[in-house]
Amino acid sequence: MPMMTRDVLLEMELEEDDEEDGDIALENLEQTNVSGFGSLKSQQDFRTPEFEEFNGKPDSLYFNDGQRRIDFVLVYEDESRKETNKKGSNEKQRRKRQAYESNLICDGLQLEATRSLVDDKLVFVKVHAPWEVLCTYAEIMHIKLPLKPNDLKTRSSAFDNFNWFTKLLQVDESIIKPEQEFFTAPFEKNRMNDFYIQDRDTFFNPATRSRIVYFILSRIMYQVRDNVKKFGINKLVNSGIYKAAFPLHDCNFSTPSEDLSCPNERYLLYREWAHPRSIYKKQPLDLIRKYYGEKIGIYFAWLGYYTQMLLLAAIVGVACFLYGYFTEDNCTWSKEVCDPNIGGQIIMCPQCDNECPFWSLNVTCESSKKLCIFDSFGTLVFAVFMGVWVTLFLEFWKRRQAELEYEWDTVELQQEEQARPEYEARCTHVVINEITQEEERVPFTTWGKCIRVTLCASAVFFWILLIIASVIGIIVYRLSVFVIFSVNLRKISNGTDPIQKYVTPQMATSITASLISFIIIMILNTIYEKVAIMITNFELPRTQTDYENSLTMKMFLFQFVNYYSSCFYIAFFKGKFVGYPGDPVYWLGKYRNEECDPGGCLLELTTQLIIIMGGKAIWNNIQEVLLPWVMNVFGRCRTVSGAEKRTPRWEQDYHLQPMGKLGLFYEYLEMIIQFGFVTLFVASFPLAPLLALVNNILEIRVDAWKLTTQYRRMVPEKAQDIGAWQPIMQGIAILAVVTNAMIIAFTSDMIPRLVYYWSFSIPPYGDHPDYSMEGYINISLSIFNTADFKSRVKENPYAGSKYDTCRYRDFRYPPGHPQEYKHNIYYWHVIAAKLAFIIVMEHQSFFQ
Repeated sequence: MPMMTRDVLLEMELEEDDEEDGDIALENLEQTNVSGFGSLKSQQDFRTPEFEEFNGKPDSLYFNDGQRRIDFVLVYEDESRKETNKKGSNEKQRRKRQAYESNLICDGLQLEATRSLVDDKLVFVKVHAPWEVLCTYAEIMHIKLPLKPNDLKTRSSAFDNFNWFTKLLQVDESIIKPEQEFFTAPFEKNRMNDFYIQDRDTFFNPATRSRIVYFILSRIMYQVRDNVKKFGINKLVNSGIYKAAFPLHDCNFSTPSEDLSCPNERYLLYREWAHPRSIYKKQPLDLIRKYYGEKIGIYFAWLGYYTQMLLLAAIVGVACFLYGYFTEDNCTWSKEVCDPNIGGQIIMCPQCDNECPFWSLNVTCESSKKLCIFDSFGTLVFAVFMGVWVTLFLEFWKRRQAELEYEWDTVELQQEEQARPEYEARCTHVVINEITQEEERVPFTTWGKCIRVTLCASAVFFWILLIIASVIGIIVYRLSVFVIFSVNLRKISNGTDPIQKYVTPQMATSITASLISFIIIMILNTIYEKVAIMITNFELPRTQTDYENSLTMKMFLFQFVNYYSSCFYIAFFKGKFVGYPGDPVYWLGKYRNEECDPGGCLLELTTQLIIIMGGKAIWNNIQEVLLPWVMNVFGRCRTVSGAEKRTPRWEQDYHLQPMGKLGLFYEYLEMIIQFGFVTLFVASFPLAPLLALVNNILEIRVDAWKLTTQYRRMVPEKAQDIGAWQPIMQGIAILAVVTNAMIIAFTSDMIPRLVYYWSFSIPPYGDHPDYSMEGYINISLSIFNTADFKSRVKENPYAGSKYDTCRYRDFRYPPGHPQEYKHNIYYWHVIAAKLAFIIVMEHQSFFQ
């Protein structure tokens, strides 16, 4: 294909004078013989659409003649009716638009303009692609079209014996009829007789027609200024010359069209897919793919398959949770913590310098009971199970994806995909292809490409470091203000129990740090989204798939650090490098490392996951439902009520919300972030798959409702797979095995308890009954002599007298021992058991 396939390329050069408004010189640049249309010679040759008064039916999808189908709609505001003083600017916009529309006409498209019935400043330009144009560009785009009906038998399903049950979940075939299957081939005009053409009006379905027209709209030039080519509908919409550009929905979502020839696919999708009463039914993937294109179809196929696989994980997770819940009363070590004669007599060392008090171990009674639920043997089993589950899910999805590639005829899509118009416009360097030994045009040399890649990688690395710096800043904030809240809250409360109970230093530190972290995350999220798009545009990927994959990797790296940093900190850093009371570890020689909460770090990690997963799911669903609905209601309220019933389809669709430049990117990102929570930290929260399952069941219908009722119809796009999200999930799966093994080994107390449980006959662990946890609390808390505090901690605030000793969480020799405060033999046995568990679990998972 030529670099810019065009019948007319119209040059518009701005002659900049001292005056604000320069004259626009219009000149014909070149002409390529594709469709045989003539070229423009001067401004008088402008061919613009005639204005027609709408006299058809509201749901009509045709020009006023009732014969030519509307394939696309362009919307702009008439400058002559604007109340503005920027006449020069309005004139420039009008001239660019006239040049653009004139080139559209010369390229073979047919246009018809209609004024809005509600706002006479709005003009709707309806675009129709005749048969010759469709055939020409179908060949250029290598679109596969039907050759003959598929007469091969479809394979039988393993579930055919359960038709009585699966029929309840299937979409009624009398309502949504199965699509006829065809053998296909890339379209060629000189082989037109070989294709299955029964009716020219239906040979190209509406989705294919819109896709072809959008391909043309994206490559039509409207200006050349300083040797820089300006072209494409996207730039015109971004600059405000057009307000919108979109294909039409085929009917109203709530009622079928009065036109008997209309397939009412939007209505069927709403009724059998997006409506709440269809929440238990399978998705009509073939109709979704037909109406919205393969790209949206593959997203909902993946989301549905992921949700199905979550069902098994949720069942096992609930079983493990119930096991911990019902065995809570048998948790011996928790009973010792709550026992006034055991936990009540154990005095714990202060958790900060100078101001923090001594505290009794039994204050952690309630948190220890909760910890018994999540830190049980069932959690260990579930962590191992999830390592197997994530591997099976990815392998089974690859199989399902291959089936869809075959069924939807996208196996050879990569070879068919065209270069982006932005890439084509920059192809000025001629090089020799090393494989074909033919000349081809590229946007930059090899050195230029290396420089661009280096600059882009450096920019991404800088922003990732900036996010990490913000995370470190939050950690330093937590370390520094904990002491301040400890002192000031006690002064404010003055011993008043209710205030001390509900507003603790830990709570105040956590809440303020979370608020600051939230603000920073939102600011960086807004900035980085724009930066990531700028970096990807600078990279100049060749195809749309390459562009989306590059942007996906950049955005996911950011979101990964953004969302998971707090969980990684709690799981693997908090309370791990604190030293002991007489020799604590400090950051920068000033900030004492933060210790775990009284209930342990695993319970805090569980709480963090519940807040993030639950809050994020609720907020996203509310935002996805309410925001577009409110904006659409507001837009409809501005319309004239008397004209609503006769408002044409293009005007109704204009008042819907645009899908956005990134399309389904944020939908994928939301689900992949959830997939990370479900797999990376599931060892601390077995109910995570259940929450994800409930959320996804709603998410599928909410996304379906948005697409069918609240958003304009997207331009159908081809897609072979889910793109860069597949390797991202594979990377998460590998990392999940490591993180869950390390959570069980280093965040949970499971391994130390198992070592104690199975080593009852070894003298260093003390005397305790066979296979019992009695005495574990005593051996898991080391002894510290308060005289060794190095004058950092004040006297006991409770009784006014000093304690001789206090206890802390570690495995160290007591004071007076030849190796006092050094790690004891039990510590090294536990470390060996932890490393052995990690190795066994990783090998067990990676051998799947």
